[in-house]
Amino acid sequence: MDETDHRVIAELRRDGRASLSELAEKLGLSRATVRVRMERLLARGEIAGFTVLTRGDVTAAPVRGLMMIGIEGRGGEKVMARLTGIPAVIAVHSTNGKWDLIADLATQTLLELDEVIHRIRSIEGVMTSETNLLLSTRKAGRR
Repeated sequence: MDETDHRVIAELRRDGRASLSELAEKLGLSRATVRVRMERLLARGEIAGFTVLTRGDVTAAPVRGLMMIGIEGRGGEKVMARLTGIPAVIAVHSTNGKWDLIADLATQTLLELDEVIHRIRSIEGVMTSETNLLLSTRKAGRR
C-alpha cells in the first residue's frame, strides 16, 4: 500500500458512505482513480468490507491506550492520515504542549497493542512517542 491507498482508507474511515465523487474531491484525485484504488484494496483484502461501528463496538476492545506522538517538522497531516488508516486507532487528536498528536488505541490483546505501537513508531515523520494504558474509565456525569 502506498500513501494514496492510506489516504483513501483514512477518508473511508471518516465517512464510509462517501460517494466516489466526494472522495475524489477530498483527496484531489479523479473519480476513476479512487474507484480503481478501492477495487484493488478490496481485491487484495486490505479493505475487508464496509460496516457501521457503534460506540459499543469501539469500546468493546479490552486493551486501551493513549499514545502521545511527537512529529518531525510540518508532517502532521501526513502522519494523521496514516494513523486514521490503522484499524486499532479509534481517534486521533491534535494538541498543544509537548506532544503534537494523541492517538486513542483499542485492541483485543496486549500483543496486538504492542504491534500497533511498533507500526505507528515506524511511520515516516514520527520522531518520539509515549504510550499509557487506560486501566479504568469513569464517565463524567451530565449536568
